[in-house]
Amino acid sequence: MGRFIVLEGLDGAGTTTQCDRLEEQLGALRTAEPTAGPVGRIARQTLGAEPGAPALEVLPWLFAADRADHLHRTVLPALAKNRTVVSDRYVPSSLAYQSLTLPLADVWALNRSFRVPDVVFYVDVPADVAMARIEQRSGRREIYDSQEKLAAIRAAYERVMAFLLDEGWPIERIDGRPGVDEVTKAIRAKL
Repeated sequence: MGRFIVLEGLDGAGTTTQCDRLEEQLGALRTAEPTAGPVGRIARQTLGAEPGAPALEVLPWLFAADRADHLHRTVLPALAKNRTVVSDRYVPSSLAYQSLTLPLADVWALNRSFRVPDVVFYVDVPADVAMARIEQRSGRREIYDSQEKLAAIRAAYERVMAFLLDEGWPIERIDGRPGVDEVTKAIRAKL
């Protein structure tokens, strides 16, 4: 059975870059949530505040449905073939982001039955660092891309990571403030 590695953190924490590096270094299957699948595309519409998109309050169910499809279509078959899978976001993101609009216990109820990863790397950065990185990127902003919202999400991540540790999840905190190479080294040292 392959390894299931998840990277988590605020938008702007550098999880995408680190997933790309792990994909290359480990020969892993790289994936992300929300996915490019049918339910993930709908979730992305809400995240992008597109006209006619489902309401923000619907996101916990969209993410859970997208995750179930993602696991059964992509992650579990790859793991069964002894491939390493690296995912940019998973259950902890839902718990952190969606617990801002729904009680954590309700979001957990939608996600508690999903496979526990072999390791979750929580790439931690302060909200101001994340916001500065987001502002350097080109492209469209999402609904959570403000320093105030990122600060609330970071506080939610702190609660979520403590909760998941209590649930037996393997969480490794990584300081995401140093340069990209230093963060990569810190992740590799804990693999």
